[in-house]
This record gives sequence, structure tokens and C-alpha cells, in this order.
Amino acid sequence: MATITIRLDDTLKNNFSKTCDELGLDMTTAFTIFAKKMTREKRIPFDVSIDPFYSESNMEHLKRGIKALREGKGQEHDLIEE
Repeated sequence: MATITIRLDDTLKNNFSKTCDELGLDMTTAFTIFAKKMTREKRIPFDVSIDPFYSESNMEHLKRGIKALREGKGQEHDLIEE
């Protein structure tokens, strides 16, 4: 049995641990699942891409919208069903 040390930001580690707990896993099991799937498929088993939702310009737009709502300047609208 081998030991691997991984350095993570404290916030990421805590969020990852919480998510694992919610799934009934520990972090070691989650990393083992990842390693087995990657080894079997010979690829990273998920898309590695940049989600445009989290772009800097979109996040600034959302922050402005939240600020406007908190200041009572927001506008109501109907929800759009897809």
C-alpha cells in the first residue's frame, strides 16, 4: 500500500471533505475512485474546461446585480422556463 501526499487550499480541502461526507465517502475513497477510473479509461474522467459562467466579467455583472437588489434598485421579471 502506497501513501500519497496532496497539498490543497484549506477551503478546498474542507469543501471536498464535506462533499465526500455527504456522499458517504472519505477523501481516500474518493481519490481511489478517481485513480481507478482514470487508469481504466486512460483519460481524465471528466471534462476539464472553463465554465463561462464564472468568467470575471460575468461575476462582476452578478455582483452589480446583487448590490442593486440590496439597495432596492432591482427589477422584477418573470422566470423563463426552458
